[in-house]
Amino acid sequence: MKLSAWVALAVAALFAVMGSVFVVPEGHTAIIFNLGRVSRTDLGPGLHFKVPLVESVRVFDRRLQVLPAEPERYLTSERKDVSVDFFAVGRIQDARAFFRATGGDEKTAVDRLAPIIREALRNEINARTLQQVVSGNRAEVVQRQLDAINRAAATLGVRIVDLRIKQIDLPTDSQVIKDVYRRMSAQRQQVASRLRAEGEEQANQIRAKADRDRAVILAEAERDAQRLRGEGDAEAARIYAEAANRDPAFFAFQRSLEAYRQAFANGDTVIVLDKDDPFLQYMKSDR
Repeated sequence: MKLSAWVALAVAALFAVMGSVFVVPEGHTAIIFNLGRVSRTDLGPGLHFKVPLVESVRVFDRRLQVLPAEPERYLTSERKDVSVDFFAVGRIQDARAFFRATGGDEKTAVDRLAPIIREALRNEINARTLQQVVSGNRAEVVQRQLDAINRAAATLGVRIVDLRIKQIDLPTDSQVIKDVYRRMSAQRQQVASRLRAEGEEQANQIRAKADRDRAVILAEAERDAQRLRGEGDAEAARIYAEAANRDPAFFAFQRSLEAYRQAFANGDTVIVLDKDDPFLQYMKSDR
């Protein structure tokens, strides 16, 4: 056999080997088609073989994928609008079912999963009040519907591992916003009225206490003043008595001078008395 024939044979064998070997990367799975029909499925990572020209391979990513969705509007049990922004985390569970349902197109799978998730969330939110939806346990909201979502997603060969609510908003064109603002305003007004009433009550208590303390202080001051005046009068009387006892004549003279000083204080006083009146005894001349 000529060398060229051996070379051609070697090249053909090389291409045959290359066409019969393929590698599935980590985190992926593969389906083998035999003349267009699925012959083997869910091949794990590693080196695999196929029949050249007869079998073909399709590889799918089985790693967790985030399935985004547009915010959706729902009605609570009181018929109030809420806008819910969510996302799902899922992966391919059954490569055969996934290929048959979507043709291997991930976008098609996302488009078919979104209504399933939205409907499950709608069922849960419709059964709750606005307060329960906004302030309740969000994990509990989605966990109750996760099994139902996966039963529907199994027909697509997909499993939803987690479903998370990112944000719950009140739509700007909803009457709920006005109702919430009106309720908040009323609550703030109630708080303000209560604080004003409490402040007025405390102010009245402080004023009453101040008036009571003032009355007590004035009464005590008046009591002390009366006592001091009494003590002063008593001391003055004692001093006068002592002075009178020591020199009665001088004491009488001193008292008369005081009486004269008070009687003629303004300089215009006119007193008509008998010449022998005792009041004038110190004003008479002995000569």
